[in-house]
This record gives sequence, C-alpha cells and structure tokens, in this order.
Amino acid sequence: MLKNAPKFYEVAKRIVEITNDCIVVAHNAQFDNRILKTEFKRLGFEFKRKTLCTVELAKKLIPDQDSYSLGKLTRALGIPVSDRHRAAGDAQATVTLFKMLLAKDVDKTVIQEYIKLEAKKKTEPRLIDIIETLPSITGVYYIHKADGEIVYIGKSKNIKKRINQHFTGTNSKSKRIQLDVVAVTYEDTGSELVALLKESQEIKRNKPKYNRSQKRSLFTHGLFSFTDEQGYTNLKIAQVNGKEKPITTFANLQSAKSFMLKATEEHNLCQKLNGLHQTQNHCFNHSIKECFGACNEEEEPESYNKRIKKVIANNSFQNDSLVIIDRGRAIDERSAILIENGTYKGFGFFNLNYQINNIDVLQSIITPMEHNRDTQHIIQSYLRRNKRLKVIHLKEQEENK
Repeated sequence: MLKNAPKFYEVAKRIVEITNDCIVVAHNAQFDNRILKTEFKRLGFEFKRKTLCTVELAKKLIPDQDSYSLGKLTRALGIPVSDRHRAAGDAQATVTLFKMLLAKDVDKTVIQEYIKLEAKKKTEPRLIDIIETLPSITGVYYIHKADGEIVYIGKSKNIKKRINQHFTGTNSKSKRIQLDVVAVTYEDTGSELVALLKESQEIKRNKPKYNRSQKRSLFTHGLFSFTDEQGYTNLKIAQVNGKEKPITTFANLQSAKSFMLKATEEHNLCQKLNGLHQTQNHCFNHSIKECFGACNEEEEPESYNKRIKKVIANNSFQNDSLVIIDRGRAIDERSAILIENGTYKGFGFFNLNYQINNIDVLQSIITPMEHNRDTQHIIQSYLRRNKRLKVIHLKEQEENK
C-alpha cells in the first residue's frame, strides 16, 4: 500500500494547511501527534497543534467499557467500521465516535477540558546523561536504583530508544522508574529471540518490582488435538489450564483464532473439524472446494490426518532436536538456540566461519538456560512470526549422514 505512496515531505505543506487553526482529533492522539512532530522535526519545522483524544473522552463520557481500543469500542457502541486498520476506515470510525461523544457532552464542558496543547517535556539532566551512554542495539536492559537493586528488566530492538521512552513516559510506571533510576546496564544479544528468552529468565530470577505484568505466564490459549469417533483428527483452541499439554500456545484468543484460520486455509482443512464453523452439515469451505469433505466423510481420515500431522509438526518441537540460527551481535556472528528432545537447552554465539553441525560442538558453546512453558511459548511464537529463520533439525542431519 505504501510502495507508491508519496514521501512525507511531499505532503507536509498540505498537512500544515489543513490543520492550521484546527484541533487534531484522534484515537490515542498522543501517538499520532508524536509521529507528526517527529516527521516535521526532520524537515526542520516545529509542528504545534491542539489535540483532542477520543480515548480520554470515551473513558470520561462512556465509563466502564471492557476496552477502549477503537475496534472493540466501536463494536460495543454499534458503530459500523469498514476497512479496519486502514487510514480511511479508522478515521471515519473515529469521526462517528467523536460525534457520539459530542452529543453525550451536553454542556460541552468535558470536550473543552480535554483539549491539549502539548507542552515541551523536559527530561532531567541526569536521565539525559544515562540515555547518552546507551547504544541503539538489540538486547536486554536492567534499570537500577542507587543501591544497585534491579527495579525493571526489559528487552528492545533499540535499547537507547526504549529507555528514552521510559524516561519521557507519563504513565504511572514510567514516572516511578524516572524517580528510582540511577543507572541502566544492558546485554547485547543481536537476536530478538535471544533477548526475549533472556528477559523472561531474568525477570523470573530477579523479580523486579515494576515487572509485575511479565511475571505472569505469557500465554492464555493453546492449540489442542483429539480424534473423533470417525477417526478424524480435530484441532481446537482452548484456554491453557495446566492439565492438558498444548501443541503450541498463544498470547491471546485473537492470535489463536488468526493462526487457526491461516492453517485451515493453507492446508485445506475442515472448518467444522477445527471449530471455526458450527454446523450439522458440511462446512462453508467445502461448498467452495477448499475443504475436501472431511466434514461429511467424503475424504478418508488417513488422507485428512496427514495434513493435520503436518500442521502439528510445523508448530511443535516436542521430542524434536533442532537449532534455530538467528542474528548475532556482530556482522560476522550468528546466534544459536538449541532445543534437544523438545527441551530448550540455551543459546550461544558462533562465528560464521565456524560450522555448527553436531550436538557436541553446540553443547560446548551453549549458555544453559531453564526450560519452562514461557520459553516454549516464546520460541514457538517467534518461529510463527519469522518463517524465514534458518532451522537445523539435528536428527534429520544425523540420518542423512
């Protein structure tokens, strides 16, 4: 969509013209305003506009909603949205929401109260000094108090930028961090996967007081399978309860459903057997020839189950031994994440001139790490998002020899 779109400098003048003497209304206006200010700053222009945030207004005028994200809020209020997550569709939904909020603010006092002209936030000199010492690299960072205690651990693809966000943030956690911080240390990982794994272990080990949300498990839903009376292997999405072992796990129900839809489409699976289409007859995909008829026993269970086994094998490393090769800390280095018989063993780094081809060599460079459900979720989720990662299956390699 953006391939042939104009560059920002080509539309900057028009943005200035159409926003002049206007109040910029947006859902999470602080974010939109920050993006505009950043882009104009690159052009040497100071962009200052009054803003009005429909998130803040909705919280005041329509309290007790389950969520104030644009999608969930518009659904709850019965506002039709077309082209969700596209500029025009989201903007039109925000217009409709804003009109509704205007109508609810009978005296127009709330709207006036929430109009903001962003004041320049000054970062304390001591915080600026800390930021200046940090690199723009991928890794894990540790925020320390004066006595050395770690109060927060995080990971980022750009540590300097992330710490700057902590130090300029206005939410309660950012403000507490700004008061406590005396030093920030970090570890370069090169790989985002290594950073995620190390962050998870370090939070469990140190239990920093501002990492409360990350102390909980990172996943809520899992992919499970069972065989029905006709011999077909069914897939299902369900909450992780600790009793039944999932094939793979997901951070929330939405990502689980998205995975199931994609897997069903890619492997010509049955919507009925995957719980996507509740019906007594054949599923919708069968009517458009994308399901081969498992829903009404037209396709043999053996044929259908082969494709299910492929989905399970692609999304589970249970009893598998493999190495995930990812970025290293330097241009001539790579990281290696070792899974042995389905258990995460740890990670290490190796030079590109060094061949990683057997388990003994790998074990000599690996830093041992703890295997748990969180690390398994992190690895499986990362592999789903990064299909082009190099993965070496050690058992297959041994058999080929």
